[in-house]
Amino acid sequence: MSMKRQTSQISWEKIKTSMQLITAGGSWSAQFPDQVQHNLRMFFFDGVFAASQDAIHVTYLTLYVLALGATKAQIGLMSALGSIGAMLLLLPGAILAEKLPSRKWLVVWTGGGISRLMLLGFAILPFFLSGEPAVVIAIAMKVVMDGFGNLSMPAWTSLTADIVPLAWRGRYFGTRNMFMGIANMLVTFIAGQIIVLSMTPVVGYQRVYFIALMFGIASSVFFASIREPRSGQMVSQSSLEVYKPGVLLQGLKQDRNFLAFCISQMVWNFSVNIAGPFFSVYQVEVLNSTAAIIGIQSIIASVAGLPAQRLFGALNDRWGARKVLLLTGFLIPFMPFVWLFVRSPWHPTPINIWAGFMWAGYNLATFNFLLALSTPQTRARYSALYQIAVTLSLAAGSAFGGFLVQHVGYPAIFISSGLGRFLSVFLLWRFVKAPEEHALSASSLLVVEESSGDFDHFDKDNNTCEDDSKNL
Repeated sequence: MSMKRQTSQISWEKIKTSMQLITAGGSWSAQFPDQVQHNLRMFFFDGVFAASQDAIHVTYLTLYVLALGATKAQIGLMSALGSIGAMLLLLPGAILAEKLPSRKWLVVWTGGGISRLMLLGFAILPFFLSGEPAVVIAIAMKVVMDGFGNLSMPAWTSLTADIVPLAWRGRYFGTRNMFMGIANMLVTFIAGQIIVLSMTPVVGYQRVYFIALMFGIASSVFFASIREPRSGQMVSQSSLEVYKPGVLLQGLKQDRNFLAFCISQMVWNFSVNIAGPFFSVYQVEVLNSTAAIIGIQSIIASVAGLPAQRLFGALNDRWGARKVLLLTGFLIPFMPFVWLFVRSPWHPTPINIWAGFMWAGYNLATFNFLLALSTPQTRARYSALYQIAVTLSLAAGSAFGGFLVQHVGYPAIFISSGLGRFLSVFLLWRFVKAPEEHALSASSLLVVEESSGDFDHFDKDNNTCEDDSKNL
């Protein structure tokens, strides 16, 4: 009996050790101090519960607002206003990230607190309002949620870079994203079934938003458990002069590589959001899809993304983020064109398989590329500038897409979205370098500047980015 107990104890210890290594990103994490491993684990669970929350909020918000009585124009407006609200709070977020003593608590109280409180608002809204007033309040809550989520974004990005060791970022985020995908897949399916089996769709959406709130609280608790490492980014009051508009513009002119990356991503996100907010609407209005079918399609994309996380995580560490961006960025733009031939609720299945796989690599590489472009001192600022560029383009894209779908039709948004994505990839290939190449060429450009003063060009030699696959 004691032998069985001893064997069982040994087996349990092995399982426990394996789980500790997996949740820290892999066996490679064992080489780091206990605090680093602890932070990697807390960040891992934060991501899993955040993905569970987003499986409900990102997948079903549009359908929920449609069920409340929103029009296609209001769906486009909701996406545009959410992006604008998010943009307005990015620079204040960067300033707070550099000025306040704790980035962790800034994230917890804004993105993890006020923003997630809106999930409760979505859950109880139909108890008090219906029809047009309910739609207006839902749009307002979306704006608040996106705004405070982005207020925390610069601090979150800066802290993330300090938590995850540079050489292992691709593999860590590959593992973390894979488990986030599993959580997203399971929760999306269960939430879809809850909605369908409820007395009315609105009641179903209320129920799943209560569940989303619970996931959000769990995510915030794990993030609050991170032991914040010291950062080299804390600045003096005088150093906050860098946030004046003129100084920011001058900084962008000096870092041409970062500026080119932002421009290429503005074109990309503008193009993505021409069609992004309307795929679910198209499935409901034209294909007669139910919430359960749309949820299953989202699950299919999540399943396809699971092996991609490990594959592209390793390729990111081996090739560099830029090459992964170019590969996936060239293959993603074909997807909107395929929507021209979709005629049944299940026709999007192969599109979602391809989208889930490719978007997993693209999103992973985009985030790692942004981290690589910045230093600890500029990370919060660069994150804010990048997110401003992205949110402006997302707002413009959804507004333009809303106009097109209302006055021209769905084929126009699919074609425009695909062509714009191809243009973005060309700009990335032509003008944006890998950070190590940029560092080498920057030193030689300084010599050119001393002799000729010509610093206003892009080098030709460049051969070396909450949404995910929901945007297809």
